[in-house]
Amino acid sequence: MTQAQLNRAVSRATGESLSTITCRGFVPLTVGPMESERRPLVVDWDRLDALRPRYLPQRSRPRRTAA
Repeated sequence: MTQAQLNRAVSRATGESLSTITCRGFVPLTVGPMESERRPLVVDWDRLDALRPRYLPQRSRPRRTAA
């Protein structure tokens, strides 16, 4: 598919003008080593939080003994 064909197809599918689609810079996705383009960008906040240094560590309360 050429760039012009892609722009026309996106224009028809979205209802936008061809000039608007051309300005947006749509490109065909590649197949092969660049498949990372297709993976969603996701942040694993739990893993990121585990890597951060703890500046304010959690303090445990002194245990009360039964009287």
